[in-house]
Amino acid sequence: MSTGSAAAVKMIQSLNFAAQIRPCDRVLFESPMPGPKTLFGSAHKHRLPNGSLLASHQHQHQHRSGVSTVVCVSDVVKEKKTKLGASSPNWLITKKEGLELYEDMVLGRTFEDMCAQMYYRGKMFGFVHLYNGQEAVSTGFIKLLSNEDCVVSTYRDHVHALSKGVSARAVMSELFGKTTGCCRGQGGSMHMFSKECNLLGGFAFIGEGIPVATGAAFSMKYKREVLNGNCDDVTVAFFGDGTCNNGQFFECLNMAALWKLPIIFVVENNLWAIGMSHLRATSVPEIWKKGPAFGMPGVHVDGMDVLKVREVAKEAIARARRGEGPTLVECETYRFRGHSLADPDELRDPAEKAKYTVRDPITALKKYILENNVASEAELKAIDKKIEEVVEEAVEFANESPVPSREQLLQNVFVDPKGFGIGPDGKYRCEDPKFTQGTAQV
Repeated sequence: MSTGSAAAVKMIQSLNFAAQIRPCDRVLFESPMPGPKTLFGSAHKHRLPNGSLLASHQHQHQHRSGVSTVVCVSDVVKEKKTKLGASSPNWLITKKEGLELYEDMVLGRTFEDMCAQMYYRGKMFGFVHLYNGQEAVSTGFIKLLSNEDCVVSTYRDHVHALSKGVSARAVMSELFGKTTGCCRGQGGSMHMFSKECNLLGGFAFIGEGIPVATGAAFSMKYKREVLNGNCDDVTVAFFGDGTCNNGQFFECLNMAALWKLPIIFVVENNLWAIGMSHLRATSVPEIWKKGPAFGMPGVHVDGMDVLKVREVAKEAIARARRGEGPTLVECETYRFRGHSLADPDELRDPAEKAKYTVRDPITALKKYILENNVASEAELKAIDKKIEEVVEEAVEFANESPVPSREQLLQNVFVDPKGFGIGPDGKYRCEDPKFTQGTAQV
């Protein structure tokens, strides 16, 4: 048996087939950003990995197996303030981090608003699903990742691509169907992909990206344990609440926990699966509870608060890098537009939409930055202006870029281009110039 094969066998034998719940060493849930207490999952009640309920004022919880201390962000801030001195600013983020978070969220919102304009002007085709309102989830997780870490998205993937480092030019060009797009114009709105940024794709069907993400996480574990590589990369899989009743979701949770894969399953629970209310479609609406059922931590977090999302993401990513396995994070968020730009959005209660609109995650972050003197209003306005210019330039670039040639249709379809078959003249169709021109007899 070769050295590689022996190592592979050793890895398989060493996999933890008796999955165990591994509570986080320290779960940071709370941040001082304001928010109501009447959310579906409650912004101020957070679940521990064993399924218990933690009120924001509690600092300790009695587990079945013993006592576990849960430290809230407010306590961490007090502890840091004590160590650094009373004169230190009461910040959860540095100025550099705050400006980075703000810029990424504003880029996502401005880009999506421009997409709506371009769609209604006939520059984009097919279904276009916008991310407005959910920016705290993408920014909170992805801006903590390295370039080597992988992200798997859904059909609502524009902002995930931007957060992961794909340029606004490349994303806009892809939406326009141009050769300068990140998929040369062949992917469109629902299929963003970037090998350079390790964005493994947007997926049109719900749930189909989760097995891809699980496979990517397995390859990372294989590199570390079998190939003895210096690999601490992680994978983040984004998907919606509607996906969580899908078989692929459960199968992959089981495999990830069984093999302790470095993956974070992020549920962007915007409460609606197209026009179906999450509460009507799910017997147990608390999605986070499905994590402990498979032996992994399950956490609920206010997905309209980027600072809360970021703290939970830090812990989940750190666990994965340490080799402690997967985490299921349910981010309760809300989309400000319809399911897609073709959706008139008449099924949701206007009062419900208004309730979440006033909790705009960008407005909340801006308020936090200004009230805590993290940065000045002039600096934030400079970012707003910069992003407007970036998005407008992306539109100009996409508009002026060439459309794909007909020959491109034959590429990346079959490994052997002769798979297009034999024409009436007995020759391979791919060798007939008229075939790619669209004039050949078929």
